[in-house]
Amino acid sequence: MTLLDARTARLLPWIVAIAFFMQTLDGTILNTALPSMAADLSEDPLRMQSVIIAYMLTVALLIPASGWLADRFGTRHIFFSAILLFSFGSLLCAVSQSLNMLVIARIIQGFGGALMMPVGRLVVLRAYPRTELVRIMSFITLPGLLGPLIGPTLGGWLVEYASWHWIFLLNLPVGAVGCWAAYRFMPELRGSERTRFDLAGFLLFGASMLLITMALEGLGELHLPHMRVVLLLLGGLACLAAYWLRAGRTANALFPPRLFNTRSFAVGIFGNIFARLGTGALPFLTPLLLQLGMGYSPAQAGMSMIPLALAAMAMKPLAKPLIDRLGYRRILTFNTVLLGLLITSMALVDGQTSHLQLAIQLSLIGAFNSLQFTAMNTVTLIDVPDSEASSGNGLLSVVVQLSISMGIATGAALLSGFSLDNQAAADGVLSAFQSTYLCIGLLTILAAGIFLQLSPDDGRSARRVKVEVDE
Repeated sequence: MTLLDARTARLLPWIVAIAFFMQTLDGTILNTALPSMAADLSEDPLRMQSVIIAYMLTVALLIPASGWLADRFGTRHIFFSAILLFSFGSLLCAVSQSLNMLVIARIIQGFGGALMMPVGRLVVLRAYPRTELVRIMSFITLPGLLGPLIGPTLGGWLVEYASWHWIFLLNLPVGAVGCWAAYRFMPELRGSERTRFDLAGFLLFGASMLLITMALEGLGELHLPHMRVVLLLLGGLACLAAYWLRAGRTANALFPPRLFNTRSFAVGIFGNIFARLGTGALPFLTPLLLQLGMGYSPAQAGMSMIPLALAAMAMKPLAKPLIDRLGYRRILTFNTVLLGLLITSMALVDGQTSHLQLAIQLSLIGAFNSLQFTAMNTVTLIDVPDSEASSGNGLLSVVVQLSISMGIATGAALLSGFSLDNQAAADGVLSAFQSTYLCIGLLTILAAGIFLQLSPDDGRSARRVKVEVDE
């Protein structure tokens, strides 16, 4: 652990929160604006997920290099450069005139996003004791949750009364503040040892993630023949197997297999993958449901998402007391089942659903989703040895982004398939959304079986260490 002066220790969580705020604001505004963007670009609104997936997949592919870059060049330089690049990508998004231009700009934006949060989380891991991890992580995500609170309403208003291009310009003043704060206050931390970058492992791992995601996209937006989808999926799994076998005999592997010797880390990683397959599709599907299935305007759809964000913020301060009292195993097992049931309940939403009922459903989903993310992220990292913090943090960040992008691709593929099945029906679009919510809710419930593999004591080593030090 690195010792910080009192001022830096107080300001550092805020600096990382600025980066998180930029990313969440950008994502939530974009989700609400997709139908209007599709109309302006002459595209099908049900096939606009490439704008989101291009960013998230870029982030997932480049995150493995974030830890090595931070160790090699220092956290301050990398964090500052990440915010600057993210802001430049936002400017390019704002001036895009076609879907292809927008996707390319989102990829550039993803280069910055790939470094912002992983490096910020790595600094927190190295600068604060593990006993403070839940508190600090909750504090960082709380200001960041202003993005989902402000984003949908502001995005809907901008799209309805101005132009969707302006939603990306909002990142520029926030980016300017973030660059100044990072340059002034971010500590310059480097790894204790110089290691070679595992380029071959990076290429194998990246190829596997790209091919698997393209396979899922092939079932949705790209409408590829099933044979090509199968080939892409098998190719991705082959690259992943090759990476795993190589990593076991490589000293400087990006993600050494020994990380999975820590049970809480292994359960947290696999739990993140499958739980986020369901929850990752929610921010993409819900604004589309409200606008395409229920006839809401962009501004109305954005305002309807406010209860979800408010409930998520309200749950954050309660996360640590609940985890301390009940433990990770109980929290994650029961919360995953409950969250899956709440997502499934969205299949009951139709044109007759009242605003009050919708607000209650979204509030409950937001609250328990917030608790889920906090518990999953902290249990994954809390028992990882300091010597492997960089690799563990990097793999968690990859899994988060990749599982969300695969969740969106899965949700889009399901929605596309159900839309074709119900295209002759009068309420075919709404029925397709309802069937999609039912499927992704069931996927989320199945992830509870992974968290059952935790023991009651997993994740509590930090508490035991604190007691020993105090005594």
